[in-house]
Amino acid sequence: MQTSELRIALFTGNYNYVRDGANQALNRLVGYLLNQGAAVRIYSPRTDTPAFPSVGKVVGVPALALPGRAEYRAPLMIPPSVKRDIRDFQPNLFHVASPEILGHRAVTLAHKKDLPVVASVHTRFETYPRYYGLTFMEPVVEAMLRRFYRRCDAIFAPSESMAQLLREQRMNYDVGIWSRGVERDTFSPEVRDLGWRRSLGIADDEPVIGFVGRLVMEKGLDVFADAIDKLVQRGVKHRVLVIGEGPAREWFEGRLPQAVFVGFQKGDDLGRAVASSDMLFNPSVTETFGNVTLEAMAAGLPVVAAIATGSQSLVEDNVTGRLVRPGAISAFADALQHYCEDKDSRAAAGAAGRVASERFGWDAVNQELVDAYLRIVRQRMEHRPPSQRPR
Repeated sequence: MQTSELRIALFTGNYNYVRDGANQALNRLVGYLLNQGAAVRIYSPRTDTPAFPSVGKVVGVPALALPGRAEYRAPLMIPPSVKRDIRDFQPNLFHVASPEILGHRAVTLAHKKDLPVVASVHTRFETYPRYYGLTFMEPVVEAMLRRFYRRCDAIFAPSESMAQLLREQRMNYDVGIWSRGVERDTFSPEVRDLGWRRSLGIADDEPVIGFVGRLVMEKGLDVFADAIDKLVQRGVKHRVLVIGEGPAREWFEGRLPQAVFVGFQKGDDLGRAVASSDMLFNPSVTETFGNVTLEAMAAGLPVVAAIATGSQSLVEDNVTGRLVRPGAISAFADALQHYCEDKDSRAAAGAAGRVASERFGWDAVNQELVDAYLRIVRQRMEHRPPSQRPR
């Protein structure tokens, strides 16, 4: 079977109505598949105000805004009109990118059609309850995820550390890797701009601690702020640069009154903002890969991150940055203080990160997933009676 023979039905709760690393990776994947001659149809909630233009044909599914997080939409079902579209499209593989109602319905439909179905894992949903005072719910959420992922032929994690966790959680017996790439021209030390920093009131000799991402509590904003408080108490010279937007911005601004908030950035503006920092601080434990970590490394920044899935596969402790036990405020502050006060160590770690980022190219990582698609489709065909195998 050739790539051009693939017909992929992709189901996702967010394809382009809110910008995040997961849906940008999905759009890149669809673009790569289309360029290789495959056919792809995307089934996802749509909006009149998308965050960015979508790649490929998107068929809308009914959805409602999530309570308390109205920027996200929860798909409700696969209506008859969409089922007819799926039938007419004649997919030979389902790819499910989110474990909500739409994902469950898609897996059930794939089983009815005797089609293989794979899932990609983009975030650690089982960790979310702890950020909303519902830690006791984590085992329940994990059990729900296990039921969903075990119904798939295979699942794909963006990092080896996340794949190993999925194996330990017994989510599926076939766990593969679909990594992430980085645009090394966009994220490069060459685009560092001291003039831009000065326009924000940041002096050239002030070490800048960057935060990049959506401003939501599950990104570890409380840990970030507490570690910065430690630096202030110790009298460590620094500035905080927050790159991103989200519902927790007001809370974060209140906790970090001296920080510079530049809002959402994209493309070359994002590359400039990242490169104009001096280090990245990423305390999140919900990441499955950590796109912002890889982008910072490509920009030549040391990374201080939690010992968590994603970061463990990217950051080499004491080489490209520091890995710290999740929630260890003093240890995070120690690592940040080290890079604030030791310019040579900062430069050495940043240079090592730039080199380490070279192995992450989008075409290569997407081709690995395509190869897995082909393997899974062939396996399903071989288990069918000869009379039912397509020519």
